[in-house]
Amino acid sequence: MVDWYIVLIAAIAALVFGFLITLVIVKFVPAFQAKSAERKAEKIIRDAEIKAEQIRKNAQLDGKQTIAEMKQEAEKDIRERKQEYAQLENKLNQREANIDKRDANLLNKENAIEEKNETLSRRLKECDKKEAVLQSKIDSIISELEKVAQLSVKEAREEIFARVESKMSMEIAAYIKNKEDEAKAEVDEKAKNILGLAISKFSQEAVTERTVCTVALPSDEMKGRIIGREGRNIRSLEQLLGVDLIIDDTPEVITISCFNPIRREIARRTLDILIRDGRIQPGRIEEVTAKVQAELDETIRKAGEEAAFKLGLPKINKDLLMYVGRLKYRTSYGQNAFDHSMEVAYLAGIMAAELGLDQNLAKRAGLLHDIGKAVDFEQEGSHVELGSRLAKKYNEPDVVVNAIESHHGDKEAKFIISNLIQAADTLSAARPGARSETLENYIKRIEQLESICKSYDGVYQCFAMQSGREVRVMVVPDKISDLEAFKLARDIRERIETEMTYPGQIKVSVIREYRAIETAK
Repeated sequence: MVDWYIVLIAAIAALVFGFLITLVIVKFVPAFQAKSAERKAEKIIRDAEIKAEQIRKNAQLDGKQTIAEMKQEAEKDIRERKQEYAQLENKLNQREANIDKRDANLLNKENAIEEKNETLSRRLKECDKKEAVLQSKIDSIISELEKVAQLSVKEAREEIFARVESKMSMEIAAYIKNKEDEAKAEVDEKAKNILGLAISKFSQEAVTERTVCTVALPSDEMKGRIIGREGRNIRSLEQLLGVDLIIDDTPEVITISCFNPIRREIARRTLDILIRDGRIQPGRIEEVTAKVQAELDETIRKAGEEAAFKLGLPKINKDLLMYVGRLKYRTSYGQNAFDHSMEVAYLAGIMAAELGLDQNLAKRAGLLHDIGKAVDFEQEGSHVELGSRLAKKYNEPDVVVNAIESHHGDKEAKFIISNLIQAADTLSAARPGARSETLENYIKRIEQLESICKSYDGVYQCFAMQSGREVRVMVVPDKISDLEAFKLARDIRERIETEMTYPGQIKVSVIREYRAIETAK
């Protein structure tokens, strides 16, 4: 029992002792640690102060060194500036000296100019006096000359001008003749060779004038069936076809008259079918007319495509080829426009090949040069204007458009191919048998040709020959000289080209002949 109390007391004592030790540790150990940290902090502060002092001293040394370097650089810069200013000052001094010299020179020149002006003024006054004296002498001389010559100054001037004009006119005419002779000597033979080759490589049959067409009938009884009861069949035909049907006393023939060649062809084909079929009534007429019109459109399309194929021309607009095909039913002076266009295309292609030009482009221009004739019977305007519009509408090349516009001289030919088209068009129209014209038009053309020639002074007789393709003009030799005869031929040619419309070419020959005739008895 006593041992247990002793153990308990010992344990309590141990606990109290442990508590006291723990209390001492908790209370006094942080104080020791704080003092240790304070000592470390003081040491660090002292070290930092020492480093800061060193840094401050180093910075002072660096600053002094930098200031010294900047001072040296500033002094160097000042010395350089002083040198530059000294050089500029020297230049300014030199310029001032030069300016002073120039001022002195200018003053000397001004003085010299003033002296010259004074001298010139004196001389001008003297010249004015002399001019007045000379003018008075000239006036007196002119008055004496007028008395001697019995002409006033104005009349004498006009006389001189007239003589100078006459002389210059003769010189100009002689110059033009010489230049034309030289040009002809150089190009005439080559042109003849090219044209001769083109003509020799192409030929075409002659044509006749057709303004109407006829349809043959199996018997005169068919005329009554075409007319129909109370004329209803013929009225239906004329209204649907847009033509005039002439039924006269000519046996077994009906004449179709229409300005539009397409309508005329449709009417001819329609009548042929109706006559063969024998059924002629308004309903049947309308049915056949529609069928024929569709067939003719197909024929026109094939004709245009065939023309392009024969000429080897690719990439022509299909609508434009339809207009080419329409030319198959168009005539001009009896010449078929389609055949004429093909002729011009062939001839232009041959000439272009000889000259080393684009043969296909020349053929294209030749084929389309008269394309306006495919619509001139339906639209207002000349075939040249209408053709130009069509070519531009379908984006044809500028060469083709210019060839269309210039092939009758309406506009200037800007390309060599345009000139070839003019030549080919003339060749195709002027060849024997190509065109025919009515007697009335022929007589009018001959009369107009002779009246133009007779309108000139010095012409006493003129003759139109070779169906109007040549005109010979006889002149009075006392009034017209050789050079004036040459000039007269040119003037007549220009008037014919300006005032007349004619196929082919017209040759103008001015004949001046002086004969001295005596008769011995």
